[in-house]
Amino acid sequence: MTEYKTIGFIGLGVMGEPICRNVLKKSGRRLLAFDLSAEPLARLRGEGAEVAASVADVLKRCDLVFLCLPSAKHVRAVFEGDGILRNVRPGQVIVDLGTSSVSQTRDFAGQLTAKGASWVDAPIARTRQAAQDGTLSVMVGTAAALYAAIEPLIRCFATDVTHCGDVGAGQVTKILNNMVLFETVNALAEAVAVARRNGVDAKLLLETLSKGSADSFALRNHGMKAILPGVFPERAFSTEYALKDLSYALELAGDAGLKLRGAELVGTILQEAIDAGSGDNYFPVIAKHIDRT
Repeated sequence: MTEYKTIGFIGLGVMGEPICRNVLKKSGRRLLAFDLSAEPLARLRGEGAEVAASVADVLKRCDLVFLCLPSAKHVRAVFEGDGILRNVRPGQVIVDLGTSSVSQTRDFAGQLTAKGASWVDAPIARTRQAAQDGTLSVMVGTAAALYAAIEPLIRCFATDVTHCGDVGAGQVTKILNNMVLFETVNALAEAVAVARRNGVDAKLLLETLSKGSADSFALRNHGMKAILPGVFPERAFSTEYALKDLSYALELAGDAGLKLRGAELVGTILQEAIDAGSGDNYFPVIAKHIDRT
């Protein structure tokens, strides 16, 4: 493993805290953590992490810094002000684990390159349980040499790590992954609604679909564990975040001169669920609004 002696980690939410914990336990490196919430910092301090005073403090003391933040807006907030751009130094590596705008990703990478530092997009996929188990899938956008250097650190929390190309390619791949997921979850929600209205047990439907060509990760997770029992908690991947990620896909399509009618329709469905008060709920909550009884 390349000698990044001190690792920084900014963002200890639902996914960030378990990812940080896996890096702490498996990397053998000194780790400095920062978040606006005291609780995850206290838990990680109890397990051996050091606590930073600010984003600037992380940048000043670490060789490589992971970011695990909810959206491009949050990433920009730590990039600007007394944050990453002001405090970054030559040779430092910033790895963004969130799903962000491709244009913003490439913009930030260009600004860091001018300072002799590197920005890597490495958005994560899979569930909260996968983050805890260290079995995430990560899609990485960076130069081949830097990918080879940081891959062992990423494998502290991921079992599938894919080099997708240069900066931005990881975001493109993850955004399209999410677009396909959202469209699939909508199809499952519609299928369950139709089955219930026609006297077919929804559990039987999904179990039967899982044995044929309609099987998918979305069916076995979002369908079986959320749509079927009607469980759509907060502090999971929300409808608001789903619409945000879908907007990135539509932006990419627009820039390429493509009209994605399926994705546009799912965007409308997500917005309707938000307007109905489900913006903070786990995004398969669209099933509840499709099958109003």
